[in-house]
Amino acid sequence: MAQDTRKRHVVSYENMAPAVAEAFAQKYPGGFNDYLQDLTKYTKPDGTPFYAVTIDIPDGIYLVKINVKIDDAEDIERWLESEEAAENEQVAGQSADAEPEGTPLPDDNIAQYSSDDDGADAD
Repeated sequence: MAQDTRKRHVVSYENMAPAVAEAFAQKYPGGFNDYLQDLTKYTKPDGTPFYAVTIDIPDGIYLVKINVKIDDAEDIERWLESEEAAENEQVAGQSADAEPEGTPLPDDNIAQYSSDDDGADAD
């Protein structure tokens, strides 16, 4: 088996060369959702991780780094707190504007809105 002598490059998604960007668009025409299953986690020598996909072009093999935000416990806690606060605000707003019990709704008698005319001319 012949050894692949093409150069290998690591580039960020934002800094792709036009030829790499074109190959990326051909491989993933639907955008980001297409490559989620192809994302691979790599670890730098300093221990920090990054995610990337591989793009092959005749000039070389490119590892295209994709920015991925990984939720941590604090992010999830903040999200849950903000969702709970919004829910409480919505419930509080509804109870403040609610009609007192026993008060009929203004259009309680829907018969007043009916008519014998169905919109057709009766000539």
